[in-house]
Amino acid sequence: MSKTSNINRVDGFAKVTGSATYSAEYKTTGVVYACLVGSTIAKGRIKTIDTKKAEWAPGVLAVITHLNVDKPSGYQKAKDKRNFGQPLQIFKDDSVLYYDQPIALVIADTFERMRYAASLVKADYFKEEHSTELHKAADKERKIDTDKGNDYHRGEHDGYKNAEVVLETEYTIPTEVHNPMELANIIAKWDGNKPILYTKSQGVEGTRRSVAGVFDVPVEDVEVHAEYIGGAFGMGLHTWPYEIAALIGAKKLNRPVKLVLHREQMFTNVGFRPYTIQKMGLGATKDGKLTGLTHEAVAMTSSYEDFMEGTVNMSRFIYDCPNVSTRYRIVPLDTCTPIWMRGPGEATGSFALESAMDELAYKLNLDPIEFRKRNYAEKDQEQNKPWSSKFLLECYEAGMERIGWNNRKNEPGSVKEGNWLVGYGMGTGTFGCYRSPTSVKAKFLANGDLVLQCSVNDMGPGTATMMTAIGAEVIGLPSENVIIEMGKSGLPKGPTQGGSATTSSVGSAVHDACNLLLNKIIELGSKNPALKGIAITDLTFENGAVSSKKDKSKSVTLATLLSSNKLEDFEVENLSKAAEEAKKYSIYSFSVHFVKVLVNPNLGKIRLAHVVSCADIGTVISQKTSAGQMFGGAVGGIGMGLMEALEIDHRFGRPINNNFADYHVPVNADIEKQEVFFVNKKDPISNPMGTKGLGETALVGMAPAIANAVFNATGKRVRDLPITLDKIIETVKV
Repeated sequence: MSKTSNINRVDGFAKVTGSATYSAEYKTTGVVYACLVGSTIAKGRIKTIDTKKAEWAPGVLAVITHLNVDKPSGYQKAKDKRNFGQPLQIFKDDSVLYYDQPIALVIADTFERMRYAASLVKADYFKEEHSTELHKAADKERKIDTDKGNDYHRGEHDGYKNAEVVLETEYTIPTEVHNPMELANIIAKWDGNKPILYTKSQGVEGTRRSVAGVFDVPVEDVEVHAEYIGGAFGMGLHTWPYEIAALIGAKKLNRPVKLVLHREQMFTNVGFRPYTIQKMGLGATKDGKLTGLTHEAVAMTSSYEDFMEGTVNMSRFIYDCPNVSTRYRIVPLDTCTPIWMRGPGEATGSFALESAMDELAYKLNLDPIEFRKRNYAEKDQEQNKPWSSKFLLECYEAGMERIGWNNRKNEPGSVKEGNWLVGYGMGTGTFGCYRSPTSVKAKFLANGDLVLQCSVNDMGPGTATMMTAIGAEVIGLPSENVIIEMGKSGLPKGPTQGGSATTSSVGSAVHDACNLLLNKIIELGSKNPALKGIAITDLTFENGAVSSKKDKSKSVTLATLLSSNKLEDFEVENLSKAAEEAKKYSIYSFSVHFVKVLVNPNLGKIRLAHVVSCADIGTVISQKTSAGQMFGGAVGGIGMGLMEALEIDHRFGRPINNNFADYHVPVNADIEKQEVFFVNKKDPISNPMGTKGLGETALVGMAPAIANAVFNATGKRVRDLPITLDKIIETVKV
C-alpha cells in the first residue's frame, strides 16, 4: 500500500465542516418527537400508570404503554437471538426487569412539549426484591449451555497447584459504559408495511434482520440508514428497545418519529462492559517456566438474556503452558443486558492474566518481559495450529527501547524523579483476526471516478479511508478519484463493524472486486483497434491507460474506453470469502503496551509520563488511521485502568454517576507523552493484503500495564479497577 498508505481521512472534511449527516439529523417531512419514560424501580410489576395529564398536555400526539400498545406480530415468536436480536419485548406486559426500563413512549409535535409531557407520566409499582450486586449474588452463578460456554482443559486440571512456585489471586473489573459523544438515536417511519430506520447501528444487515423478526416482515423490506456514526464502541451491536419503541410509535401515528436518548439513559438502556470477578492460579518452576494456568471468570448478565464474552480465551493460548484450565460463569442480575465493549472479554481477561504474570515474575525475581519470553508460545496450543504470523518479540523489543525499560528496577519504589516514585509496567494484548463473507461492487463513472459500494458502516476507525486506499492502489488511481458509498441497505451486503474484522473482510472484498474490474478494463482494451493483435497477457493498466507491456506507445486511455463502451461493462460485484488454506492456521493480532508512571506517595496522585503501544497487525493499510486507532484504544485502556466505573446504589438498583461530571474518562491532559509503533510485516495467510485486525488489540493489555507500573512504583498491587488514589495512598500530609 505504498502510494496510498498515508492518505488523509476521506470523510474528514465532511465531519469537521458539519456536512456529514448523522442519523438524527436527516430532514424528514412531518417528523414528530418522542422520548421514553423509565421505571423508577429495579424489579417488579406496574400496578398503575397514569398518562392522562401527559395525554392532555399541549401538542401531545400519543402516549404508548403496555396497556394500549399494538404489539408487533413478531412478539408471538420465540426470541432468544444474541446477534442483534431483541429478547426484551418493550411494552409487552407490566413486568419491570431493571431500573429505567422503558415503560412509556411519549410523542409530541415539538421536542419541548414532548419532554414536558414525559414528566407528567406517573406509575405505581408492585415492588419485588432486586439484585444488582455481583458479589452478593455469586451463589447464583451458572454455566452457559453452549460450546463457547464449556470449560476448557489442556493437560492436568488445575495443574498449577503442583508447581514449585504458585500464585493464587483475584481481580475485579467494574461495569464500564460506552458513552460515545453521539447519543443513541433513531428516526423511524413506515412506507406501508415497510419499516425505514435512520439509526445508530454498527451493523446494517444485523439491524435489518432484527427488525424484520420483531415486526414479522421480509428482511428485504427493511430499509436502514447508518452512513455516519459518532462513536459506538460496541453499543451499536444490538437492536435496543428504544429503536423498536420508535417504530411502534411511527406505525401507530403513520408519521416519522425521532427519538434521542438523553445522557442518563445511555447508562441504563444500551448495554455496558459487564462487572467481572476473575480468579487466577499460576504455577511455574523456580527458573520461570510456566507449568500450570487456571483462569476463572464470573460475570453479570441480565435476568432476561444470557450474555458472555471471551474473558478467559486469551489465557488458553498466549503462553506456552502444558496444563491450562478455564471456566466462565454468569450471574443474572436485575439490569439491562451487557454488550460487547471495545476489546470485548480480552480486555477484561488481560487485566487478570497480565497482572498475574507480573505478580509471578516478581515472586520469581524475574524481569516481567524476560518471564514472558521464557514462556513464548511458538504455536497456538489451544487449536494445535501454527501462527499465520507472529511478531510479538519485535513488539517487546521496540517498546522496551522507546519506553526506556533499561531504567526500570525490579524492586518497587527504587526509582525516583524528585518527589515522585517512578514505575514501569507492560501488558500483552491479542485478538483474533476474522474475515466475514462480504460483497462489494466496484464500478466506473463516465468521468473516470471509481465507485466502491458496500452496506458496511463506519463508526470512526476509517473504513471509508481503508476502502479508498485499497481501491486506489489496486486500480492505480489517485485516491481523490475514488468514491465510497456505504452504511445503508440496498448496497452489496457487508459485515457488522466490530471484532476487528472490517479491514480483513471489506478490504479483501474491495481488493478482489477491483482486481476483477481491472481484468475487465484490460479485456475491453484488448478489443480496441489501438491494441489489435496484442495478447491480453501482454497488456497492463497503468497511469490511466491500457498499454502493451513491451511497447508503451501502444495504448488506449481509460477515458477512451469509457466513452466507447457501455458503462455497465465497467461494473463488477463480487462476494469475497476466506480461503480454505486459512483454516490450517491460527490468525491473531498481537500488541504490547508499555507505561511509565509517576506516583506521589503522599497524595496517591498518578501521572502517566509516557505511554508506548506496539502492535503486530500485518500490513498497515493507512498509517494515519491505524495510528489513530492505536492512540484511541490506548486511551480507552487508560480509562479502564485509572478512571471508569459505573457506581450503583444497590438499595435502589440505580446508577449514581450517570453523567459526564461524575463518570470520569481520560482527556488530553491525562497523558503527557504517547507513542505508537507497528511492526508492519505482511501476514501471508490472513487475506490478500496481509492485514490483521487492530481496533480491539489497541486496548487489550493497557489496563494491566498501568497496574503493573503502579506496583513497580509503589509496591502496592491494585487488583480491583480502577486504580484510584485511595487504593494506593500511604499518608496524607495536611
